[in-house]
Amino acid sequence: MVSPLPASVLDLAPVIPVVVIEDASDAVPLARALVAGGLPAIEVTLRTPAALDAIGEIAGQVPGAMVGAGTVLSPGQVEESVAAGSRFLVSPGWTDVLLEAMQASGVPFLPGVSTTSEVVALLERGVREMKFFPAEAAGGTAYLKSLAGPLPQARFCPTGGIGPASAPDYLALPNVVCVGGSWMLPQDAVAARDWGRVEALARAAAGLSAGGTCR
Repeated sequence: MVSPLPASVLDLAPVIPVVVIEDASDAVPLARALVAGGLPAIEVTLRTPAALDAIGEIAGQVPGAMVGAGTVLSPGQVEESVAAGSRFLVSPGWTDVLLEAMQASGVPFLPGVSTTSEVVALLERGVREMKFFPAEAAGGTAYLKSLAGPLPQARFCPTGGIGPASAPDYLALPNVVCVGGSWMLPQDAVAARDWGRVEALARAAAGLSAGGTCR
């Protein structure tokens, strides 16, 4: 049975793994390791030819996984991602055309922002949950902290350059609900198909909270 869509992807876990899958055969064991480690929301980026197949494999074979598509750039990719089994959508930025397609998709979505004007424009359109990208390059925790006062209704998932050392600083901010990252998926572990290591790193990430303590 397919689990119901969440009210908010941001509330599923403190970290959303950002996954690049080169070989679709890795999708299921990789996703199982992440879910076992406590990270159910999995963003598979549309950066490789295997991405849509990987999304379909995870959606069909990994109970407990909430798989989504990342790096969504066009209405066509919105349609393909949802058809493949995506339960949420993430974009690095947004346009009116892309936003309309994501709103019409019927699944939760996180449009990307990096400026105050983009945040205000989304709030005008009724969108309160956003991806802040590229987080470190766009101003990091200092920038997001400065947005919390004038725009408290906006909720963010910062992604880009964040690791286990910096994640707690982001999670301590009142307008940050979770962070996105790929540190629990080191290239050598994925290449070696060391899913036990991935699970252990995922479990450590799932325990992160503000101030660096475990939940």
